[in-house]
Amino acid sequence: MAAMMVSQYTFAQENSLPKKGIPDKVDSRFSNDKYTAHNKGKFFVSWGGNRESFSRSDVRFWGDGYDFTVYDMEAHDKPKGYHLDYLNPGRMTIPQTNFRMGYFINDHYSISIGWDHMKYVMTQNQMANVTGHINLPASEEGSVFNGTYDNTDTEMSEDFLQYEHTDGLNYVNTEFSRTDDISSLLTIANTDKIQVNVTEGVGAGFLFPKTNTKLLGRDRHDDFHISGYGVSLKTGLNITFFKHFYIQGEIKGGYIDMQDIRTTKSDSDHASQHFFFLQRIIAVGGIFRV
Repeated sequence: MAAMMVSQYTFAQENSLPKKGIPDKVDSRFSNDKYTAHNKGKFFVSWGGNRESFSRSDVRFWGDGYDFTVYDMEAHDKPKGYHLDYLNPGRMTIPQTNFRMGYFINDHYSISIGWDHMKYVMTQNQMANVTGHINLPASEEGSVFNGTYDNTDTEMSEDFLQYEHTDGLNYVNTEFSRTDDISSLLTIANTDKIQVNVTEGVGAGFLFPKTNTKLLGRDRHDDFHISGYGVSLKTGLNITFFKHFYIQGEIKGGYIDMQDIRTTKSDSDHASQHFFFLQRIIAVGGIFRV
């Protein structure tokens, strides 16, 4: 009798113990692991618009018969404002726009490629110091500006110079970024409905502008041309709705160095410049896991 009781007790005890190698099942209804809790393996794509500011820049122009530098050139952007062109597939590259697509390599870090379509316009009729020389044949329209310039205060008239990268100042770049969820700081419990993130990143790439220049009466060059390189830093705020849709605001600044700008149809005519830029960007996008 005692042996039977010990045997039954031992059997019951064995059944109550967890079996090795067989994990307990977790009811998914009570899981706290939301879709937005992890980013690794997700793709994202965004489209938006920007406003820009540019530092003053020394711009050198040279070619057959001339070589001069315009010092401290002022420039500005060319905003479109609120316009349907941002949504029209046939015209959406006309405004100042930003496109980006990327992939999260882990929950915090992503790598992406993008195209920042900025517009750089020299402020017309400004007064600027010019140093260098112009010695064009008398038959050319620009010969009226012949002479030696030695820090000479000169008006940037339409006959002398019109200079802009308006189709545009295209910064094609790769970015490496970090994203952190700060929803808990805002007492947001269900991040699958709304999630707030901060992001920071560093980028580098090349400049592929279509420069519109009217220089000393010569016909302008009107083709895209790789002209230099850029580097940038950014910080931003991302708000994601219902797991997959987001709006993101960014401040992005950087440095651009263009050593080979085409200015006229003549292969001998070039310009070079370098400057700092600051973008304010608002973009909408989607994030998903394949």
